[in-house]
Amino acid sequence: MPSALEKRLANLLEPAIEGLGFNLVRLCITGTGRPAIQVMAERPDRTITVDDCARLSRELSAILEVEDPMTGGYVLEVSSPGIDRPLTRLKDFRDFAGLEAKLETKTPVEGQKRFRGKLAGEEKGKIRILTKDGEKEVEFENIEKAKLILTDELATASLKGQAT
Repeated sequence: MPSALEKRLANLLEPAIEGLGFNLVRLCITGTGRPAIQVMAERPDRTITVDDCARLSRELSAILEVEDPMTGGYVLEVSSPGIDRPLTRLKDFRDFAGLEAKLETKTPVEGQKRFRGKLAGEEKGKIRILTKDGEKEVEFENIEKAKLILTDELATASLKGQAT
């Protein structure tokens, strides 16, 4: 769940990210002392190059320099979400249906907080996942974190341009 500062930074930076033709996948702040602002972005076709990351980094650095939203120093890291990407948006659960994922919830669902299985899509804000114990439904708002699991199936889908 993004912190208030992470939400504020995402709201500040997302228009510039989109203006350059990318989608914001995730923004999070990690570390203490000199924290890192981690920005994961990609093009609508789910690609991003090293040059794209450098371009985004320059643009976002300029905005952060002017707006100065954090006290003290920080490091800006811009990257691809990777093949075993985090799932942060409702559309991610639709787009990656059929692939294996791990979910962790804020509050227990049927007595458990961790789920692993094939994504079966999203409907009306509920994420469906096929686990070894059968199909489970998890409210999107109850998801603490989620990510794809690197499997042969995901690698094959990625090579075919279906997953990344």
